Amino acid sequence: MKNIVVVGGGLIGLGTGYRMQEQHPDSTVTVLEKEEAVGRHQSGHNSGVLHSGLYYKPGSLKAKMAVRGIRQMIAFCEEHSIAHEVCGKLVVAVTAEEIPRLKDLESRGAQNGLKGLQWMRPSEYREIEPNAGGVAALRVPEEGIADYKRVAEALVRVIQSRGGAVVTSARAERFRKTSSGWVVSTAKGEYEASFVINCAGLHSDRVTELAGQRRDVRIVPFRGEYYKLKPGREGLVRHLIYPVPDPKFPFLGVHYTRMIGGGVECGPNAVLAYSREGYRKSDFRAGDLLDALTYPGLWRFLARYPRMCWDEIRRSYSKKLFCESLQQLVPCIQMDDLMEGGAGVRAQAMTPSGDLVQDFHFVTGPRMLHVVNAPSPGATCSLAIGEEIVARAEAFFG
Repeated sequence: MKNIVVVGGGLIGLGTGYRMQEQHPDSTVTVLEKEEAVGRHQSGHNSGVLHSGLYYKPGSLKAKMAVRGIRQMIAFCEEHSIAHEVCGKLVVAVTAEEIPRLKDLESRGAQNGLKGLQWMRPSEYREIEPNAGGVAALRVPEEGIADYKRVAEALVRVIQSRGGAVVTSARAERFRKTSSGWVVSTAKGEYEASFVINCAGLHSDRVTELAGQRRDVRIVPFRGEYYKLKPGREGLVRHLIYPVPDPKFPFLGVHYTRMIGGGVECGPNAVLAYSREGYRKSDFRAGDLLDALTYPGLWRFLARYPRMCWDEIRRSYSKKLFCESLQQLVPCIQMDDLMEGGAGVRAQAMTPSGDLVQDFHFVTGPRMLHVVNAPSPGATCSLAIGEEIVARAEAFFG
């Protein structure tokens, strides 16, 4: 029998434990979560979107995981009566210059296996989104929204019903190598493991280092801030409205997202967070900020994208500028339509050269696998990436 310890009780950690029990029912699975409850960080602060794989490079792990993952996640939601909706989204070309890039997205989506993609003229897409601007749009019918908080809670129930454990308030503080694997020390006690899987999200690089591996890439936290449409104005947006990404910049840009519990989120921007768990502008943790500012990769990133970084900072402190960005997709939006929303922090892995790691990134060690980068669509494909992680771990079980 194998004792598997998963560090991190977000969706990917829980999805990994869930898939491990399926593939190896004789194993004992323990998920360790440092917070008082699961899904407190990226899993609980994301936009709730079910991503279908339109944006991702064909052949990349992200593309494969998204297409398989959204179908698995929808099936899981149906099985466990979790609120979700496949409402579709529009990707809008604001200007004629964006049309070739939108055509490229259509081709990329088709290569990734998306079904029902539809090119639309303004007169066509304004039948479903009357307030959308732009000159052309691509309809992506497979995109949707889900209640990921309930997904995390359901995964906990299933793992426990199968004989596994999900231990909260159990931060991994030390790893001790043994002849048969590892002992993971936490405030809740010690846990023996024949194999350890690190799914610690915002702290995944630090857990990697704690276990004796080099931090070849580092997590740099970017906060994404949202506004919401005020009550009575949510009807301005009916589905999901996204921009055409600019290949010169590493972030997607602001968009509109219907939420599964009601309402519409508008955003996010992307600014350096002063804490890895810094959901407010005032949140500050000296160790986290020092860790980012002493990393050469961050300075090379800033030097490569100075205008974009400055614009993101300005937009963070100016509702007017944020609104102007939103108006590119929905021109009738006014500042009075917006109220302050929430925020999330993206655990973005960055290389020493200043490149953002765009795909899933793994580091292996003795009887250990570290998931150092799990970017969007990590929530959507948490069950699919769980399968991938189990398959990679199997090679080391012996």
